[in-house]
Amino acid sequence: MRIEPYEDNQLDTIKSLSLRAWSPVFDSIQKAMDIEVYHSFYPDGWRVSQLNAVESVCTTADMKVWVAIDSDSTVGFVAVKLHSDSSMGEIYMIAVDPDYQRQGIGAALVEFALNWMKAAGMSVAMVETGGDPGHAPARCIYEKMGFGLFPVARYFKKL
Repeated sequence: MRIEPYEDNQLDTIKSLSLRAWSPVFDSIQKAMDIEVYHSFYPDGWRVSQLNAVESVCTTADMKVWVAIDSDSTVGFVAVKLHSDSSMGEIYMIAVDPDYQRQGIGAALVEFALNWMKAAGMSVAMVETGGDPGHAPARCIYEKMGFGLFPVARYFKKL
């Protein structure tokens, strides 16, 4: 497995693998959240929202994206945003194709991103994820990589 800079011709593959990777996450979110609030967030369905989010991340100038390649197939990606004013790098988005999960690819992408942030002069790294069961594998990787949890309470109410 190798990690390379993202190229525009990889967008469709990244979009496809991200939908497969995030399907159990969004199933979990839907169960954890009030259904009316969930539908307010995703009126056209989560897939439409995520496809737009992935495309935006991959085409935004202030975002840096890398892909994980295994046997000439794109099997994961990570997107990083730098917040130079606070010397903080943010892992903004990450996904690994479900067929390649639990093989260390997610950890390798996180480690690559952390090293790049440090080389770019950042002194703190941040990643945000959900507290629901669907995000448990992501939380496990981040904790193994030395991230410390900052508890946040976020409440939603349908109006």
